[in-house]
Amino acid sequence: MIAVVLGLAGLAVVFAAWAVRGRSSQMLGPTIWRGPRETRAIALTFDDGPSESTPAVLELLAKYDAAATFFLCGMNARRLPEVARAILAAGHEIGNHTENHAPLWLKSRKFIWAELEAAQRTLVEILGVEPRLSRPTYGVRWIGLASAERRLRLTRVMWSGIGSDWRLDAASVEARLRRATRPGAILLLHDGREGTANPDLSSTLSALEILLPWWREQGYRLVTVSQLIR
Repeated sequence: MIAVVLGLAGLAVVFAAWAVRGRSSQMLGPTIWRGPRETRAIALTFDDGPSESTPAVLELLAKYDAAATFFLCGMNARRLPEVARAILAAGHEIGNHTENHAPLWLKSRKFIWAELEAAQRTLVEILGVEPRLSRPTYGVRWIGLASAERRLRLTRVMWSGIGSDWRLDAASVEARLRRATRPGAILLLHDGREGTANPDLSSTLSALEILLPWWREQGYRLVTVSQLIR
């Protein structure tokens, strides 16, 4: 009997972890994590920006005529408003990645609302556009997130492939995203490192220099998330 109880408890823990972390989990609100597989298109997304290195990312995207979606932190947009405007001016899509990149798990509904609402207000003030997409920090959802997103008319976006570029070298980032590349993929990189000023994006940029022409050679179009799911 004890073994059964422990087994059920273990399953409950696994289920709870999947509910808050699983990329395709719908338990804590509607979540988009990939697009349709019928067309040869992928959505490249960037989190945690803008940063001083974002213009280098924009240069590479422009070189290969690639569109992307940038999930911005309000604090970084306030620190670098001209860089945030450059993202929008280049034709890329803007998403909400909270105001302070704070963890949302174990937080109150009030705290979660404040993080998303403040970022939304910041981005509207700086960019003059209202983001329609959001991405939870660290990819972790929590109770209260879905209601905040509904109030702000935000659609939650996770991913089907992640480069882990904040901790891996360029070759490893490239390999991870090659393996994740398939029609309808939503791929995650970072153009910032949480609230760090002037972060080192060398692994991200080096991986992109190889991946962007490779995606083109493979016949993929790089589109925004909204274009992909539309």
